[in-house]
Amino acid sequence: MNTKTSWLQKNSLLGYFVLAYAISWTIGIPLALIAQGKVNWQIPFPVHYLYAYGPMLSALIMTGLTKGKSGIADIFKRLFKWRIGFSWWMISLSPLAAYFVIAFVQRMIQGEWVDFSLLGEVNFLPNLGVGALFLWIFTYGIGEEVGWRGYALPRLQEKMSALNATLVLGVLWALWHLPIFFYLFDPAIAIGWFFGLMSGAILFTWLYNSTDGSLLAVALWHGAFNFITASAAGEGLGAAIMSTLVMVWAVALIFVYKPANLSAQEKQVIK
Repeated sequence: MNTKTSWLQKNSLLGYFVLAYAISWTIGIPLALIAQGKVNWQIPFPVHYLYAYGPMLSALIMTGLTKGKSGIADIFKRLFKWRIGFSWWMISLSPLAAYFVIAFVQRMIQGEWVDFSLLGEVNFLPNLGVGALFLWIFTYGIGEEVGWRGYALPRLQEKMSALNATLVLGVLWALWHLPIFFYLFDPAIAIGWFFGLMSGAILFTWLYNSTDGSLLAVALWHGAFNFITASAAGEGLGAAIMSTLVMVWAVALIFVYKPANLSAQEKQVIK
């Protein structure tokens, strides 16, 4: 092992986060500057969806540099790990089921159905219908989760409990979104959004550890949740209920499964 590879091995997490930020912010910062009127660059805002691939590309690059082809093969093995059992498939897609239950309750209370066609609305693009679900899964689902849960989480769990690893990752994950608050997100939601994201991070750790490291399960949940909450159909009461359910779910997971593993299974680490 040469000196360069040895340094990367010892500082792989630092290198991963720096590179993930650098790749995504190379897209996000110009979009923020344009939105704030600081520059007049002709960059189409739909490139926002490429922002999601910073964590994935960083994971693949760092893995290739430190573990070679076998490490990259392991990432794809976990990404396509679909033999997780029927119940975990249902949990992975549970944001969709939860939303339709919430919509039914809203129908009972308000006397009318929400407009389900609005689920296809996404920022900067035309209404994609059900295609929006696949957009979210293949961008912010896979793009983020290959990095955050596929690379960073198991390495953090080598050094600390699953809960502490999740909290550290959650803060860094939240900061990664910073440029988006200058061209898409409303800064007024920052505090509530942060607690929602940290709750989601706990849920993702539980799901990842419980499925023996299935990145597919986590990416599906992530994409399905974004499909609902990032659309006009998921605004208002529906989004508030969804976010509240995630927060309650996260607290329950800590008490039921305890901080060490946040799962009935052993926490996942890179072997």
